[in-house]
Amino acid sequence: MPLEDGDSVRPRGRQVNGEVSGIRRLRGMGDPSLRGTTAPDGSRTDVMAEGWEPRPALGGGDVTPGGVPQRAWQPEEALMTELSELVQKVVKSSSWWERHGVDISVLACSFLLLPAGFLCLRSAQAIPFLAGVLTLGVVHYTLTVKGSHLASHNALTESKSWGKVWAIFFIELCSAFTVEQATYNHVKIHHGYTNVIGLGDSSTWKLPFLNRYVYMFIAPLAVPILTPLVALDLLRNVEWKAALRTLCCMFLGFYCHYWLLLHVSGFQSPWSALLCMLLTRSLLAHPYIHVNIFQHIGLPMFAANRKPKRIHLMSLGVLNLPRNALLDWSFGHSLISCHVEHHLFPSLSDNMCLKIKPIVSQYLKQKKLPYNEDTYSSRLWLFLQRYEELMVHAPPITELVGIQ
Repeated sequence: MPLEDGDSVRPRGRQVNGEVSGIRRLRGMGDPSLRGTTAPDGSRTDVMAEGWEPRPALGGGDVTPGGVPQRAWQPEEALMTELSELVQKVVKSSSWWERHGVDISVLACSFLLLPAGFLCLRSAQAIPFLAGVLTLGVVHYTLTVKGSHLASHNALTESKSWGKVWAIFFIELCSAFTVEQATYNHVKIHHGYTNVIGLGDSSTWKLPFLNRYVYMFIAPLAVPILTPLVALDLLRNVEWKAALRTLCCMFLGFYCHYWLLLHVSGFQSPWSALLCMLLTRSLLAHPYIHVNIFQHIGLPMFAANRKPKRIHLMSLGVLNLPRNALLDWSFGHSLISCHVEHHLFPSLSDNMCLKIKPIVSQYLKQKKLPYNEDTYSSRLWLFLQRYEELMVHAPPITELVGIQ
């Protein structure tokens, strides 16, 4: 993209589609007005995280005065409309099984594995016992991460009433968060302000007082302890009825797990049962923390009043990781290999994100927009090398030039 006189490029993150990885803020694309969503600081946004319905395409043309094909310079609305229409065709031609059934089956299979996991823990032999720990750990993350994530976007069902039921079950009973705060923080803030400094910039995952090795390899073990504490703190921001409902669901979820370890798995003491709970609930805590920082931090960051619009914001500030059987099952495609697709079309299920992935990647590359991909090991090495810059100091604001 052409730079204005005197502008320089600051390296920020890696893109594998051959585009420039160091980019600067958009000129003429500030978007300070907000429609329908209130941020914690009282500001408002015009980003609609869940809205991607097609709108009439804007005008065309062949070439810009600078000789760049105008398709690469189309207004954001026209680009998003065109991509949305392509995706809509795929969604409408897909069966219920593809839209929802596959992911519901994954969650159902996880429930069916619970008895086997608890029974394996009864064994005094190492291999069956470890198999039980592995089974319960994977099931826990499938329900609390994949299930809660899909429920927060109402991607498990097309019924809003059932969507609310599933949200309470997965987010409050399984994950110990209140639905209202979890949905607001994730859907409205993180998706609406992806990589916007002070709002959706993933800063909640930063603990600058920890050194890189403690943060990356030791601190994740505390996730099962910190999660309910953070959830309790969030209850201050909801109505008393919602807080009471959440407290009941949290208690029921923890007590059921504890009771089953005592009466089905045969643990003899409360402390041994609690230790097993901690072990299973921290089994995939490392990739859980890593995935949440790898896919946004280190990519272009924006000021709230100078952010690009939707398609540019998501293509610039989101990264896909390679497919991984364990993480695909436990976290879902939309959090691993289809994160770009998920941020563009957040109401789609994991399986549908996987199905539209070739269309989205081809479209973004065709329009000369970033399509960020990197390996898990590469991102881990990047964060270990640049931990101070990425996780301790405030990231510099990106300035983009040339997108109108």
